[in-house]
Amino acid sequence: MQAAEETFRRLAIGDRVLLATAADQDNREAGVARLDARTEALVRVGVLVALRAEQSSYATAVGSAIRAGATLDDLAATLLAVTGLVGTARIISAAPRIARAAGYDVDDALESTDPDR
Repeated sequence: MQAAEETFRRLAIGDRVLLATAADQDNREAGVARLDARTEALVRVGVLVALRAEQSSYATAVGSAIRAGATLDDLAATLLAVTGLVGTARIISAAPRIARAAGYDVDDALESTDPDR
């Protein structure tokens, strides 16, 4: 595995081989330090919040996270972890999209708890 210092140097100069390897989410090339699959998938979900992603992007990222062992609790914790960085408006927008991608319909749950219904 290459040292973190070497990785930083290569990233700083825009090493195309390293960047291509990093961009390929399926490539687990030996020697390149990576997070475990579950953590990487949760990081991707957090990035999508920052980018104001569409539902289809969340569906892909959340599906990957769940396949890697993430739970609904992990997804909620990811949202809470990025709140201070991205702001509450993006969290409010992303929460139902992420939940829906994980199979939980927030809107339906809110309607069923409405005391006026």
